[in-house]
Amino acid sequence: MIDYILVGIIAVSCIYGFINGGAEAVSSAVLTSGQTAVTLTLSILGAMATWGGVMKLAEKSGLTDKIARLISPVISLIFKGIDKNSKAFKAIAMNITANLFGLGNAATPLGIEAMKELKNEEGCGDTASRNMILLTVINTSSIELIPSTVAALRLAYGSTSPMDILPCVLMVSVLSLTAAVTCAYAFDWIGRKK
Repeated sequence: MIDYILVGIIAVSCIYGFINGGAEAVSSAVLTSGQTAVTLTLSILGAMATWGGVMKLAEKSGLTDKIARLISPVISLIFKGIDKNSKAFKAIAMNITANLFGLGNAATPLGIEAMKELKNEEGCGDTASRNMILLTVINTSSIELIPSTVAALRLAYGSTSPMDILPCVLMVSVLSLTAAVTCAYAFDWIGRKK
């Protein structure tokens, strides 16, 4: 379905551009956008590889385990009914830790692993449990201490100080996470009342 929506948006945009006399701009954008995408991908690839390597080093050195232990009281408070020694708990902690470092790409496989472990432990079948919904919400709107992907994009586009957005990113990510978790709990409470 999303394929049709995206193709429709592109088609409508191109038709609108041609009708309003922007055929030259549309043609130029079509020809240069692929090159721009490849250049941008190569620019951020180095930063992502660096931070991915740092995350692997942190994992191998035991730093992520220490961070996971540090945030385990918060995880226990949010994800009720999960054993602290379970695979799901550890995968959730690793996912949250990767998101804290702004490694969305590294956090995704950890989130998938956590989701599989939650499904096995909670035996919820094809229906998402409250903890699975919370994991999705937290993974999507996580707090970022180091916004490495955004900083890499800013650097690729010529920013002289790509990390100067840090206070804003921290404030917005805390607010979005708070709102998202509050909504998840509120909708869960409303669903249980029915």
